[in-house]
Amino acid sequence: MNTAAAISAYNNVGIETAVMSADPHKLIAMLFDGALLAITRAREETLTEQTAAKGHSISKAIAIIGEGLNASLDHKVGGKLAEDLSALYAYMVRRLVDANLNNDVSTLDEVSGLLMELKDAWDAIRPQVVGAADSGSRPPSGTLANG
Repeated sequence: MNTAAAISAYNNVGIETAVMSADPHKLIAMLFDGALLAITRAREETLTEQTAAKGHSISKAIAIIGEGLNASLDHKVGGKLAEDLSALYAYMVRRLVDANLNNDVSTLDEVSGLLMELKDAWDAIRPQVVGAADSGSRPPSGTLANG
């Protein structure tokens, strides 16, 4: 095993360990972080004209947003808020496709900004969610199946 493969394997173990030990709220935070990291990489790859790598990073961000964040919404509990978030996630996916097709850094920045606002709000409710879970009560009505 070469050094790069060993480092990659070590990183994967670290991620798997974090996922296995994370509470539902933390898992969503990790999805936000993963999407933001993928967009940051795509931005750099766009600027350095690494087309294949950019496409891979944008595809990763799209998968995290569409198959992770959007799929975790609980429309029964979240109602209109869940619908609005779902529409926002769909918008982000469309904008990422546009950014990929047009090598548009400003569109990547737009999606990153939207995700940062959502992540900041998500991080801000953590004390309520963790406190409610610790006390055995149900957290305030949220939009996520497990959060």
